[in-house]
Order: sequence, then structure tokens, then C-alpha cells
Amino acid sequence: MAEVNVWVYSLISVIVVSLVSLVGLAFLSIKTKNFKKYLIYLVSLAAGALFGGAFLHLLPEVIEEKGFGLMISFFILVGIVLFFVLEKIISWHHCHVHGKHVHTFSVMVLIGDGFHNFIDGLIIGASYLASVPLGLITTFAVILHEIPQEIGDFGVLIQGGYSRSKALMWNFVSALTAILGVIVALILSSYVEGIHFVLVSLAIGGFIYIAGSDLIPELNQHFSIRNSFIQLISFILGILIMALLLFLK
Repeated sequence: MAEVNVWVYSLISVIVVSLVSLVGLAFLSIKTKNFKKYLIYLVSLAAGALFGGAFLHLLPEVIEEKGFGLMISFFILVGIVLFFVLEKIISWHHCHVHGKHVHTFSVMVLIGDGFHNFIDGLIIGASYLASVPLGLITTFAVILHEIPQEIGDFGVLIQGGYSRSKALMWNFVSALTAILGVIVALILSSYVEGIHFVLVSLAIGGFIYIAGSDLIPELNQHFSIRNSFIQLISFILGILIMALLLFLK
């Protein structure tokens, strides 16, 4: 019965995460400048939540199970490298933004995002294998990160020549790879002993990389005192939310 619950919770979670890709619907009638103005605060909240998820939930979970040793450090570093490579794949589109192959860069963004979502599915599945509360907390952290990312992807696809309806459709199709990721994680757990320990450690590295190398630099591009103060509050709020979620355990 416990195994069935893990499958049910995991699949429901990735379906919810996939539906986040339709967040662009909320911005169909809003001008780009208006929602970009407030998007940076959501990015700050997501950065805090990812750091909080990595250090307050995922890391204590693997330390409690295995003790803190070189293997944990190794797989966390592998996770950082993995997301570094993924970031490079997604960044290929910068070569085409101002050229004649704008549509090509949009396709590359979809491919990169699909791979990213697949890994999110692996992370969510691995977290539920550890415990249901950890799975719920990880899903929440992923959603907070996905909202600003999916809004950005929606804008990128429109810039690449897609209509708004097609941008929403392809963004959603790309998001569905998270379901495949969960299925792979749960099936692997039946054949590879301790696979969730490896995947959770990779997730820690991924969360740290995304927050520190992707989101924080984005925040540092906004230097006004007012913006910086609101970003700081949002960042701390993200950490506090993850701290409060400790009571779910």
C-alpha cells in the first residue's frame, strides 16, 4: 500500500507541476513590461525556497539516512555539474536571438526545458521514495522555481515566432516530461537499491546550482535600493516558508 501511495502522490505532484507551464494564460491580456516588473520578486522568492529546500530538507534527509560522507559530497557536486551542462544547453539560444534562426533557438529552449522537467520529475520521485512529506516539500520548491521559469519560456517562445496559443501548447508538452522522470525514478527504485539517495543528492546540487548560478545573478542585475530591499524580503520569505514546512515532518 505504501508503494501505491508513493506512485499516486508522485504522479499527482508532477501533473500539478506540469500544469504550471500554463501560467502564461494569466498573462495573455497583460503587457510584457507589467508582468516582468514583478517577476523579479517571484524569482527572489524561488531562490530562497530552493536554498531552503536544499539545506533544510533534502540535505538533512540524506545525512540522516547515510551519515555525512564523501559520497554525499560527490553526488551533490555531480548534480551541480549536471545542471551546469543543462544550463549551457539552454543558453545556446543566445547565439540566435538577434540572428535569422530565432525559431531554432525556440526549439532549443523547448528541448532544454524538457530535459530540465524530466530531471524535476526524477527529483520529485526520489523525494517521495524517501518520505511523503519530503516529496510534498520538494514539489512545492519545484513549483516556486517553475513559475518564473515558465513565464520566461512563454515569452521566449513568443519572441521566437510562436503564436500565444502554440507557445502555451508546446510549453505544456515540454513540461510533461516531468511525468516520465517520475516514472523512471520509481521504476529504478525497484531495481537499484538506494537509488533515491543518489537522486536526492543530485537534487541538492541542482537546487544549489539553480539558486546560486541562475537566480541570484538575475537578482543582482537590479540595483535600486527599493528593488534590492523587496528582493531581500522575498528571498528570506522563501527560506522561512521552507523552515515552516519542517513542521510537516
